Parts: sequence; structure tokens; C-alpha cells
Amino acid sequence: MRHVGEKLRFVAIRRLDPGIKYKINSSQEFVIGGYTPGNPLDALIVGYYESGKLYYAAKVRNGFVRHLRREVSERLKGFETADCPFANLPEKKRTKWALTKEEMKNCRWLRPQVVAQVEFTEWTPDGHLRAASFAGLRDDKKAKEVVRET
Repeated sequence: MRHVGEKLRFVAIRRLDPGIKYKINSSQEFVIGGYTPGNPLDALIVGYYESGKLYYAAKVRNGFVRHLRREVSERLKGFETADCPFANLPEKKRTKWALTKEEMKNCRWLRPQVVAQVEFTEWTPDGHLRAASFAGLRDDKKAKEVVRET
């Protein structure tokens, strides 16, 4: 029992390392509407449907290994088209995630029928994906069913 005026003793508690960070990713499906060419492709151009229109969300460059790039490239053959399928392209504002008219000249467009699973850290304020990474193709989801998840 403690008496009045008795000093309290404190035991130092070892805290967890404050330098440790945990990255929590979100994941959802997106429609592939194009790609930038590379060896054989550099990045996928993905989006989602809203009110019947396809909207650009990101260029997905991460998550590929060499053989996976070839497999995805082969899967996309036969979907090529001359027209950009995204309603919100080209973007006028130049940001890290934007796809401008100048950049669009290097893109190859696809009929929006193939769905990919993409991991990302968050949505940016202007509606793009931050740190997007390819996780795989989805055969169980129709492209027209892909909407932005919150």
C-alpha cells in the first residue's frame, strides 16, 4: 500500500522501433484500356467504369517479371484498336500520374475487355492510383462490371 508523500517508481518500458513502417495496400480490379510498348510492354493503362464511361486511373508498371510481361502481352493481342477508350483522356493538368496528349502518342489502345487485379497504396486527390502494382489477370469479372471501389 502506498503512503501519502511516497514517491512513485516508474519502470521504463521498451517501445517498439518508431522507424518501422507497415505498408497497407488496397486492391481492386481494373479494366485494361491500353499499354505503353516496351519489351514487349512497359506499362498497362487501366481504368474503371462510371455512368457507362471508362475513366483512366493509372499506368501500372510494377509487379511484372519478364515472362509475365510476355504472357500478358500475348493475352492482349487481338484487342488492339486505333481509338483511346478512356473518356477523361487526354488530361490537361500535368501531374506525376497524369496521361497527357503528348504521352498518349506512345500508347497502344485496346478494346476494354480484359480485367486486371491491381494493388495500390491509395487514390490521389485527382483520381489516380498511387504506387500501383500488377497482381494478375481476372477471368471471373466482366469489364463493364468494374467500378471504382471506395
